[in-house]
Amino acid sequence: MLVKWIRCGVVDRAGFERGQRKWAGLRGQPGFRGLGGGWSRAQPGVAHLFAFWDSRAAYDAFMAGGHDQLAGSQADSYENLGVLLFEHLLDVRVGFEARFADADLLRVAHSKVRPGRGEHFVEMQKKVWNPAMAGSPGLLRGTFAEGADSDFLVLSLWISANERGKYRPAAMARLAERTELEGDVSSVAGDVVDLVQAWTV
Repeated sequence: MLVKWIRCGVVDRAGFERGQRKWAGLRGQPGFRGLGGGWSRAQPGVAHLFAFWDSRAAYDAFMAGGHDQLAGSQADSYENLGVLLFEHLLDVRVGFEARFADADLLRVAHSKVRPGRGEHFVEMQKKVWNPAMAGSPGLLRGTFAEGADSDFLVLSLWISANERGKYRPAAMARLAERTELEGDVSSVAGDVVDLVQAWTV
C-alpha cells in the first residue's frame, strides 16, 4: 500500500474547504483506497491530508490522468505544498484500513533515520513501539511506512484527543531510551490533526 502525505499552508480557508470536497471524484479510481485529513492543532492554517493507494503503479496512473482536473479548483487556496510518499511496512494494532469516520484525531510522526540504523529502527518499531501503542485503549489503528532517503512515517488514528492524551510523554521517554531512539534517528517531527469528516473520501 502506498501512503501519500500532503501538507498545505492554507491562505484561503473557505476556498480550500470547497476545493477539498471535490476530491470525492477520487471514488472509483482504480487502486484508490481512501483519503482523509484535517487541520493541525499546533500550526494555524496548516492542513494535512493522507491518501492511500493499492500500489505505486495505481497512484502514478492517476497522477498522469485525472489528478490535475481535481486539483485545479484548489490551486489558489494554499501555498508551501509539501508531498511525501511512503510504502506501508507494518500495521499498528490491527490491519490498517483507510477509514476515518470513527476517529476524531490523527497523529503523524516523521522520522529521519541515521545511515545504517534503518534495520534496527524497524525492528524496534515492530517489537516495542507498536505493542506499546496498541496497548492504548484510545488507539483505533495505524500504519508504519517507509519513504525515500531513510524517511519513516507513523500514522495513528485515535478516538479522541482525551484518549490520545493518555499516551503520555513520560512513557514515551522510557520507550525512547529502551529502543535507543536517539541513536537511530537524526530528527523526528510530528503533528496532531483534528480530522474534518467532510474531507473523507
